Amino acid sequence: MKYLIFSDIHGSEYYFNYVRNLIETEVPDKIVLLGDLYYHGPRNPLPKDYAPKNVCDILNTYKSKIVAIKGNCDAEVDEMISDFCFSESVVENINGKNIMFTHGHKYNKDNLPDGIDYLVYGHFHTGFIYRDDVVSINAGSVSLPKNDTPHSYLLLDGNIIYLKNLLDNTVIDSIEI
Repeated sequence: MKYLIFSDIHGSEYYFNYVRNLIETEVPDKIVLLGDLYYHGPRNPLPKDYAPKNVCDILNTYKSKIVAIKGNCDAEVDEMISDFCFSESVVENINGKNIMFTHGHKYNKDNLPDGIDYLVYGHFHTGFIYRDDVVSINAGSVSLPKNDTPHSYLLLDGNIIYLKNLLDNTVIDSIEI
């Protein structure tokens, strides 16, 4: 199975077009959205080409493949305009490992839930793979990366999770599951 995993789009049509191109070229089995899809939030600057409704309309075309996680900036109205459901978190068994997908504002590397092997999240806008008893993987941010990290996303292809640069698709880090 191939999963494309994105977080913190924050309504940027400009950066979402990179996501759209990846969806078309990678042809994933699942698209995991780790939250903060449309609204930019009160602490963030307005992202480039802010057009949340356009981002929503495009995402709706992929509804059959989407697993959507509700982020701290996602509201009830976001769920109303989306043709897919939002969950607080999702746990999937992939290659015999329990992988939890969540936004990151509740569970993260500093607050781990029980019973998982990998925690995959966003929220902090900094992509990384942190290797410990539970592996914590942050997808970074599609539109508003922080701490001099690149615009990034995750690709889970077979038994490897890649943290990749959104703009040039280079591998930043990877881990075998």
